[in-house]
Amino acid sequence: MASCIIRSMNDSAEKSEVAERTPEERRERRRVAWRGARRALWRPGFRSTVGELLTGLTDAAPNVYDLDLPVDMYGNGIVETLEERAAGLLGKEAAAFFPSGTMAQQVALRCWAGRTGNATVAMHPLSHPEVHERHSLSALGGLRTVHPTREPRMPSADEVRDLDEPFGTLFLELPLREAGFLLPSWEELVAVTDAARERDAVVHFDGARLWECGTHFGRSLAEISDLADSVYVSFYKSLGGFGGAALAGPRTLVDEAKAWRHRYGGQVLQQFPTALSALIGLERELPRLPQYVAHARVVAAALREGFAGAGLPWARVHPEEPHTHQFQVWLPYEADDLSDTGALQAEETGVSLFPQVWNRGGPGLAYTEVTVGAPGLEWTADDVRAAVREFAARIPR
Repeated sequence: MASCIIRSMNDSAEKSEVAERTPEERRERRRVAWRGARRALWRPGFRSTVGELLTGLTDAAPNVYDLDLPVDMYGNGIVETLEERAAGLLGKEAAAFFPSGTMAQQVALRCWAGRTGNATVAMHPLSHPEVHERHSLSALGGLRTVHPTREPRMPSADEVRDLDEPFGTLFLELPLREAGFLLPSWEELVAVTDAARERDAVVHFDGARLWECGTHFGRSLAEISDLADSVYVSFYKSLGGFGGAALAGPRTLVDEAKAWRHRYGGQVLQQFPTALSALIGLERELPRLPQYVAHARVVAAALREGFAGAGLPWARVHPEEPHTHQFQVWLPYEADDLSDTGALQAEETGVSLFPQVWNRGGPGLAYTEVTVGAPGLEWTADDVRAAVREFAARIPR
């Protein structure tokens, strides 16, 4: 009883101390705690120092490219090498390198609008352009969007087929991040792309995280990409690159996209550091992604077991069996309290179970994203369950 009272007093003192910090101080505390943890499921590159990233680049670069070749100028040289590699992996005729996926997809969709004669794009309202790009499609491209469904999942073939107005492009985000990194079944994906073509529409895949989808579908990258007329992929979300993206598809489309890339300001003088980091990611991380996906399922099951044994009023791992190496965790507490709890656990134990902020999912409800990367392969199910107990014990109540 006495230990429970002491723990409660300590929790109250800690919460009071944290509440007195400014938002900037709280964010800095979390950053330092998460970066300094000796164990984590994932260590994102954006928490590295400039020196660490430069050292990693120079150490690995000779393994993926001849450094005695001339530096790139406006998209030639190493950038062309990366474009050819991406096109080959995706089974497309050609690919164009872009500084960002936002630019790549705006260009792709406006090119398809011109070719189909229809500026309407059918997409999920949780898709990246709808949630995170400040209405870029309408503001810059003169496009409009319609939504086959508002359910937190991929639209079905019937929903696409029965959409009550014509559209030129069906845009599918694989996986649908905001819904929990969800993917359809292979049969559903084939059916929905077939339904779009019955409507005389083209299909574009937002494949920012396409690299890790093969395990779920049981298909190669080229087989998955073959269902789409064009595909965008990111070089940093799963591959650990510094940034950058590729748009792959028919050569005529890619040639047109390169013209628009120039107009959008994406024809950068030199991009070799980003291109090198992408080639390193394709060489080093791409082959390991199936391991990460498989182990994410072990971690997710252990999290469910840990929460069940921790005495929490409610917890959810979504989806229960992850479709990729990323998934969501939901808990019935305030988001800031859970973010601070994650930092406190990292400070006190050196273990960072949830090294990202928690987001408000409703009154008294929050969720965070869990990513299992190379460091996560070292965690056993027992390690995860133990970390859950430590995390749960520190949640302010």
